Amino acid sequence: MLVDGYLFSSNLWYIIDNIPLSLENFLLFSSAIELDINNVKMNNLIIDATKEKVFLKIIIGSKSYTNVAPNSRTNFDKLAVTIVNFLKKYKLNLSEITNIFVNLGPGKFSGIRSSITICKALSLNNSINLYGFNSNQIDGNNYNKVLDLFEKGVLIKDIIKPIYK
Repeated sequence: MLVDGYLFSSNLWYIIDNIPLSLENFLLFSSAIELDINNVKMNNLIIDATKEKVFLKIIIGSKSYTNVAPNSRTNFDKLAVTIVNFLKKYKLNLSEITNIFVNLGPGKFSGIRSSITICKALSLNNSINLYGFNSNQIDGNNYNKVLDLFEKGVLIKDIIKPIYK
């Protein structure tokens, strides 16, 4: 028997026989919800414009795709277009991206400013989580390390503080 309701203004609780679903059904339902939460597919976009090349990487589960372009002023002017074309190449939309990770430096001043500005705009316009990482937190070009840092809770959402040389 469970308490089922409150009796209006008389400040009395009323009790009725209310038999919940069986324990097995409850456990099955609750484990299905947990399983569904654990199977959420995260599509991650990593952008690094701090080095000699502008590096883009999409990580979807166990698959990853990369794009590298020279780090030049003309490429900074076209960075947003390059990102959208990169996503289109792999049949993705910005709306399907869950997280954007941007390198905050240290590195090239123009590359850092351009990539942070574009990532903030993409994040705000498309409701995408934005995280910054540091060049010193990754080994060479091992950008999978960024996801490890994210899973450990090291990267803080929306805290973007550039580190210039």
